[in-house]
Amino acid sequence: MAAIASFALVGCQQTKSDAKFSGKQGEVKLLTLDPGHFHAALVQMYMYDQVDPTVNVYAPEGDDVKMHLDRINIYNTRAERPTSWNEQLYTGDDFLQKMIEEQKGNVVVLAGNNGKKTGYVKAAVDAGINVLSDKPMAIDQKRFKLLEQTLDEAAEKGVMVYDIMTERSEVNNELQRVLVARPELFGELQKGTPEDPAITKESVHHFFKYVSGQPLRRPEWYFDVEQQGEGLVDVTTHLVDLVQCTVMPEQEIDYTKDIKFTSAKRWATKIPIDKYRLVSGKDVYPDFLKKDIVNDTLHVYSNGEMNYQLQGVNVRVSVIWNFMAKVGTEGTGDTHYSVVKGSKCNVEIRQGAEQGYKPMLYVVNNGADDAAFEATLNKTLKSLEKQYPKLSAVKSGDKEWQIVIPQDIVKTHEMRFSSVMKVYLDYLKQGEIPAWERSHMKSKYYTTTKAVELAREN
Repeated sequence: MAAIASFALVGCQQTKSDAKFSGKQGEVKLLTLDPGHFHAALVQMYMYDQVDPTVNVYAPEGDDVKMHLDRINIYNTRAERPTSWNEQLYTGDDFLQKMIEEQKGNVVVLAGNNGKKTGYVKAAVDAGINVLSDKPMAIDQKRFKLLEQTLDEAAEKGVMVYDIMTERSEVNNELQRVLVARPELFGELQKGTPEDPAITKESVHHFFKYVSGQPLRRPEWYFDVEQQGEGLVDVTTHLVDLVQCTVMPEQEIDYTKDIKFTSAKRWATKIPIDKYRLVSGKDVYPDFLKKDIVNDTLHVYSNGEMNYQLQGVNVRVSVIWNFMAKVGTEGTGDTHYSVVKGSKCNVEIRQGAEQGYKPMLYVVNNGADDAAFEATLNKTLKSLEKQYPKLSAVKSGDKEWQIVIPQDIVKTHEMRFSSVMKVYLDYLKQGEIPAWERSHMKSKYYTTTKAVELAREN
């Protein structure tokens, strides 16, 4: 934890933020700190009137920052909707101190080494700099406690810290929450049991994949759970966030009272050197990964499952990382399965072979007359016409219907970063992160870091 302490000392002068935002052109001046993940670039996939085109980047020299700038250059030079970002780079061992001293921006974007991220958030908040951070902002319980303290300090000082929850604006996830909130269709959310939870969310990812049409190169630290975090604290951040938005939408959560764990477990993905070379571009494992090598093969604890209760509702969240998609499904991206069980119907997202590995939304009748249920379903979809035009339901099996979603309201993974940026820019104009958002951040990082702590004990 020495890294956290040293980062916190950089910004130990408690500066109160005096930045006021009105929405005027160019008032948001971005800083990018130590970008080691492609999400740092996706924040800049499009231009925003409120954001100044000059972005100051502070990072150590190396492949991470080079790949980041290369991605920005791709956006600047693409044929369709090219961006016009002006990246100003500073590299040096004192990059963090330099960013704090120069204060050339008022919002710092964080997407990189997760082990350092909590300390970076703390340093920025202490300096009065607003934060837009990729997940996860904490990878263990010690870092969570520092994050919790930092979020409280940020609220007191008027500094706005927000994490990038792109999956909220994925249209199937959106509609699942919308339908669950319609009691005439869904009924009441069930409580379930640990063995048969009311909410299940499962996510499958791949170390080797394509992003924006290019093979993704992973930095070597990405494979170190002490820097990247285990699977239970990384991707599951999105899943836990979606659970919270379903069970307690825009409501404050007290994790000390509302969350109770029943079990957690973890297991490793094995990556031999030839596969490691393919995704990292390196010929040998670095020294810091030797602790995780068994029989000449890297073991990464990127998989896990947690079972817990949120306000008495039993939840199961799991994540699996394969090295790459199976032969014949190479175009498959990350996949997601989700079910929320109600007294009248279940609302499910499936993304398997039957769906062509594309997410699709289903509603399963739990016992009512099919004709009456279908009439209620169609009436509900019609009521959503203004926000979600041209939705329809097609019978897809026994007592189940697929919700057909027009392609023109579907947002790609890359496009969803723009949605998050717009929400954050609006919060800047409002002058604060809502209390329910702050409580959801605390609760989800408590949940993920507590899960990995429990899994390690088993």
